[in-house]
Amino acid sequence: MAVTIETDHLKAVLNEKGAELASLKRKDADIEYIWQADPNYWKRHAPVLFPIVGSLKDNTYVYKDKSYRLSQHGFARDMVFEVIEQREDSASFRLKNTEETKKVYPFDFELIIGYSLGGDGLTVNYQVKNTTDEEMYFSIGGHPAFNVPLEDHLSFTDYFIDPSPMKSRINLPLKDGLIDLQQRTLGQTNTSIALNHELFKNDALIYETKGLNAFTIRSEKSSHSVTLTFKDFSYVGIWSTYPTQSPFVCLEPWVGIADTTETSGDLTEKVGIQKLAANDTFHTKYAIVVK
Repeated sequence: MAVTIETDHLKAVLNEKGAELASLKRKDADIEYIWQADPNYWKRHAPVLFPIVGSLKDNTYVYKDKSYRLSQHGFARDMVFEVIEQREDSASFRLKNTEETKKVYPFDFELIIGYSLGGDGLTVNYQVKNTTDEEMYFSIGGHPAFNVPLEDHLSFTDYFIDPSPMKSRINLPLKDGLIDLQQRTLGQTNTSIALNHELFKNDALIYETKGLNAFTIRSEKSSHSVTLTFKDFSYVGIWSTYPTQSPFVCLEPWVGIADTTETSGDLTEKVGIQKLAANDTFHTKYAIVVK
């Protein structure tokens, strides 16, 4: 099932499975900004990553001396959410723990994903409530994929990513899907990043982020662009498939990150993990601006 929300000049489609953004269009230009999940390249649009971001070492973690298995990015993206509110220009979805989730993640939780259209874009709200009577550990993140090119007469390499502010950020390289902290460097995000498929030959580009950040996918040959803006996310991932040359790029705001190559495996010691007190609620949001 899908939920449609719209304003005078924007329209979004949201899937109940994964509470996933499946479409975002400008009505005046008839441009689709969200990747349409062609399985020949990548079968998703914009999955929600919870309760982990990225991969665990050996797909395993330990909590209170018990071992659990979780696949990359967690289970929320593959579960059906409940629609708890729907208005003309907004909708909210809820996921609660089940007997099945408790087998791989031993916490009681309530995850609410909210979408609202306004101005030139879409705001995505995350709310995580700990309904366990003890501290809860989690990560959460977005994974929206944007069509590149946005227009048929352009090509992938006609586009750039403009970071804002234009300053250097710590780059965290991946090794076999895990963060290699020993090889972290100062990433050159103080200038535009020209898009080409070779950028992703070593997997995603991952940067540490603090404060207000924006990343814009644009071309000098077009007036149309898409911008991801966020404030309270610790990391951003930039990804496309390789060696398959796919016509999309993901801009991914994350609160949390993949395991490091030197991880102990203990969930409470995981780099980037969030700790939430009993009955407490975590909030964050990001926005997608389309022009």
